[in-house]
Amino acid sequence: MPEQVSGAGRESFGSRLGAAMAARGPLCVGIDPHPSLLAGWGLNDDVEGLRAFSLTVLDAVASLAAAVKPQVALYERHGSAGMAVLEEVLAIARDEAVLTIADAKRGDIGSTMAAYADAWLRDGSPLAADSVTLSPYLGFESLRPALDLAAETGRGVFVLALTSNPEGASVQHVGGADSVARRIALAAGGENRRYPGGLGSVGLVVGATVGSALADLDMDLAAMRGPILAPGLGAQGATPAHLRATFGSAYPQVLGTSSREILSAGPQPRAVREAAQRTLDGLRGE
Repeated sequence: MPEQVSGAGRESFGSRLGAAMAARGPLCVGIDPHPSLLAGWGLNDDVEGLRAFSLTVLDAVASLAAAVKPQVALYERHGSAGMAVLEEVLAIARDEAVLTIADAKRGDIGSTMAAYADAWLRDGSPLAADSVTLSPYLGFESLRPALDLAAETGRGVFVLALTSNPEGASVQHVGGADSVARRIALAAGGENRRYPGGLGSVGLVVGATVGSALADLDMDLAAMRGPILAPGLGAQGATPAHLRATFGSAYPQVLGTSSREILSAGPQPRAVREAAQRTLDGLRGE
C-alpha cells in the first residue's frame, strides 16, 4: 500500500489513525467531564475538578485507545481556565502518542470558518488537535478552509452525517434516496480521493444507534473510504454487535466511541482502564 502523505510530505491523519486502530483496536474514549460525572467521582464542578478528571481519564486510557475525544463544550463552560485545561489535555495526548479528536462541531462560512480551522488544525495553535468534528449544515463546501488546512498539516476532520438524536432525521433524512446525509457521505468520499490508499482523512460522524437508517438511505460508507466516528457505544444502548450489524462492510472503518460507560467506572484509574479494556475486547470480537 502506498504511503499516505499530506502537504509537505507529512503522513496523513487517515494513515495514522488506521495504524493506531490496527495496533490498538478501534476504540475512541470520550473525555466528557459532565457535572454529574464530576460529582460521581467526588470532584467539584470547577476547574480543579475538570483538570483532575481529564488527566485521570487520559492517563488511564492513553496507551489503550486509538483516540480520545474531549468534548469541547464541557471545557468552554469553565471559561478561559477550562480552555487552558483542554490545551493541557491535547498537549499531554501528543506526548503520549494518542490521537485526539476535538469534539467542537464547528461550522460557519468564509473567514469565520477559516478562523475555526486555524484554531483546531494549524501547526502551533494551542488548541491544535489531530482532528476536529465539523457541522456541514451551511453546505459541505463551507467547510473548505478546514478540509484544505487539515490536508496541509496532516490532520483530519469528522463531518456530522447521520446522528441518532430524534431531531436529526428532520434534516439529515430529507430527500430519501438522495438524502442530505447521503450527499454529505458522497462529498466526504470525493474529498478522500486526495488521499491514496487506506483510510482518507475526511471522516464522518454516524451514531452507533442509527439502526436501519444507513440501509434506508442507501448510504455506502465503505465506498466513502474514510473513518467513521460512531458515538453511542455503551450507556446510550449500542453494543459492538449492533455496530457490526449497522455498518456491515464498513465496520473496519468504524471507531467505536464510548464515554459515560467507561467514565462512570472511575475515579480509580485502574477501574477506568478495565472498563475501556472490556469495551475494546467487545469491538475486537474477543
